[in-house]
Amino acid sequence: MQTKKLKIIPLGGLGEFGMNCLALRWEDDIIVIDAGLMFPESELLGVDVVVPDITYLIENKQHVRGIVLTHGHQDHIGGLPWILNELKVPVYGTEFTLAYVEGTLDEHHLLDETTLVEITAKQKFTIGPFTIEPIHVTHSLVDAIALAIETPVGVVIHSGDFKIDLSPLDGKAFDLHTFAEYGKRGVLALLQDSTNVERSGYTPSERAVIPRLNEVFSQTKKKLFFSCFSSSIYRIKIALDLAHQHGRKVAIIGRSMMESTEIAQDLGYIDVPKGLIINPGQMKDYSPENLMVLISGTQGEPMSALSRAAVANHRHAQISPGDTVVLSSRVIPGNEKSIYQVIDHLFRREANVIYDDGTNGLIHVSGHGSQEEMRLLINLVRPKFFIPVHGNYRYLRKHAQIAMETNAVEQAIVIEDGDVLELDKTSARKRDKVTTGRILIDSGSSIDVVEDLVLRDRKILSEDGVVLAVLAINKRTGKMAQAPEVVMRGFGGADITEEAREVVLKTLDGLTSEQRTDYGMVKEKVRVELKRLIQKTTGRRPMVMPIILEI
Repeated sequence: MQTKKLKIIPLGGLGEFGMNCLALRWEDDIIVIDAGLMFPESELLGVDVVVPDITYLIENKQHVRGIVLTHGHQDHIGGLPWILNELKVPVYGTEFTLAYVEGTLDEHHLLDETTLVEITAKQKFTIGPFTIEPIHVTHSLVDAIALAIETPVGVVIHSGDFKIDLSPLDGKAFDLHTFAEYGKRGVLALLQDSTNVERSGYTPSERAVIPRLNEVFSQTKKKLFFSCFSSSIYRIKIALDLAHQHGRKVAIIGRSMMESTEIAQDLGYIDVPKGLIINPGQMKDYSPENLMVLISGTQGEPMSALSRAAVANHRHAQISPGDTVVLSSRVIPGNEKSIYQVIDHLFRREANVIYDDGTNGLIHVSGHGSQEEMRLLINLVRPKFFIPVHGNYRYLRKHAQIAMETNAVEQAIVIEDGDVLELDKTSARKRDKVTTGRILIDSGSSIDVVEDLVLRDRKILSEDGVVLAVLAINKRTGKMAQAPEVVMRGFGGADITEEAREVVLKTLDGLTSEQRTDYGMVKEKVRVELKRLIQKTTGRRPMVMPIILEI
């Protein structure tokens, strides 16, 4: 009689969107699926990213055999630098995914000490007691995979992020056949992406955006600015192809956009005609109707290329009246304010702004499957146990309900971060809880990991102090209503107060009146400049909090 149990332990991503990380354990062997991050809410001042608490993995580090990645989005790979600081284990991923990982690890000086193992769809590999077959799936990012994991008690399939696109731009269709084969042989558990569980029907193919975008290219008489997620390789390919068809040279602006495009070219996902891409400095040599600018910053990030261009603060990206700006992406919940603020600024530039407002055809499609695709995959795999992953609790609960309605599942089980789900060949039940939570990261000159916001504040205030920069700005004119106040507490910074005030004034003087109305940009510029001054003069890294008072 089988007494040993397979343990499924989510450490992140089940109860929130982002920081996806899940442990699979058999006896003394653990593999980790994905190592993601999430971006902080606005109230987490001074926090750059949020990663899962991996106390469980650290306590069992001698048993962790490797990290297997499903694809290269930051919510699946962005936590790697912090996890690999604690665990020196190999990282498995497809060619494109590892190309992204290399850049991230190099930036954190971890590349030389990390073993990266390239894996390929349909080619099985073994880690301890687990034999894993990557299965090709389609997503908004290329080279994405699901994982079929053979364990001593049965096959567990993790879908990764997916949608079922049977006519993708790279010709590599979703591998329905392999899923069906596993379904015939018998699957113990299916862990499936819940992101679009509230959307009925099917998610359109990436090709669905081509007719509307082609129309935009045809109708645009001046410069065309095209912004999408830098990881949306299919969308970048569509934009480059349309630029070539319509006789436009392409300037690429923004570090993330340049890096993604270069990786996609190097690996053969994008074939760029000779002479199509020009240096941003060459834009002045071409007439506006012969230019397209591929620009990063689709989520309204305060210092992104598009945000700076929107307030006329970019050296190369100059948006003129009559130019067209296309935002080919979805609004990520929480980013609404910053995105619509950028759109407002673009309208002030008298640009024609096209964003996903649900009218006049598609300019963006999701990378995640909707309800019918979820049902289709469940019916192909017909697992004994169904476990929804990725998303807030209501998404997981609704997904479990949909799975049971298919009658292809014996039991749907909703688990959250920290739950330990034990399975054998005939049963599955929640047994224990492990430590989970959010680790807040302030990645300045070094990695500053903070386990709790209050502890983080106390630590910084006790060791490095706090700086308050109080700015009184006239709401109507955008001008300073009075001289800024800079208050320093908790470190020997009193002697540079006047110098700090001058830095704030100089920073504000460098902004146009329009830029001063974008408080997110004002705060970020003041914070960065003050932090730079204080680190240079005192060596301290206090908490810098710009406060804007509207007069």
